[in-house]
Amino acid sequence: MSADIVNLRQFRKDKARLEKEKKAEQNRLTFGRAKAEKSLTKARNEKAEKALDQGRLDKPSHDDE
Repeated sequence: MSADIVNLRQFRKDKARLEKEKKAEQNRLTFGRAKAEKSLTKARNEKAEKALDQGRLDKPSHDDE
């Protein structure tokens, strides 16, 4: 039974690179969109929110209790 010898410095660097790449991927998804795509998403979200608010029933106020 022999164990694999690992260079801890290299292991830490590899781990840091992997985390940095994950963050970069997330940033590409978040910020890497064209202005038209951003405005389209914003318009769709506003339309969905407006449709949701239109279907909402107002609860009667019970101020006389």
